[in-house]
Amino acid sequence: MSDPVSPWRVRPGFFRVLLRNLEHGFAVFGLLVLVYHGSFRIGTITSGSMGPTLRGTSVKNGDVVVTEKISYRFRRPRRWEVIEFLDEEIGVRVMKRVVGLPGESVALRNGTFVVDGTPVPRPASLEPLTYYAYGNLQNGATVACGDGYFVVGDDSRDSQDSRFEGPLPSNRVLGRSWLVVWPPGHRRFVNP
Repeated sequence: MSDPVSPWRVRPGFFRVLLRNLEHGFAVFGLLVLVYHGSFRIGTITSGSMGPTLRGTSVKNGDVVVTEKISYRFRRPRRWEVIEFLDEEIGVRVMKRVVGLPGESVALRNGTFVVDGTPVPRPASLEPLTYYAYGNLQNGATVACGDGYFVVGDDSRDSQDSRFEGPLPSNRVLGRSWLVVWPPGHRRFVNP
């Protein structure tokens, strides 16, 4: 007579299969963590200087934005893109919009950016914004970008940007602000 099979009896090799599956799961998780840290960053907007494009005044109510770090390994930032960089003075990551590229000169006349003497049209999504000639752009002044980028905040009434700090050195650019993931009602791609 044979012993009845207990429902709690473990088949031979079960633990070996379980451990192998756990090992594979941890390997996939580790790979995903490496890809994330090498390719993306998630940050929260804590300043109104990029409003209405990016909104927020604190970690509690700011847009949560994904910045991708890969594309700038293959190309330079483009005009009108929102980039993320490190403000070395206060040690905070900041997002601003690129207006002037390396080697160009920038001026602001009647609310229109003039690059190398030619007015530069804005993408349709940026038409409602008003940029103010504060700081080094006052009275029609022209600023040379040198080897850096001239960046401004979309709410230029209240933005500490290249008008006050000068062009952003290219080695401080960390990535391209890509996607607003939170709050759900403001979910969208950042760049025009």
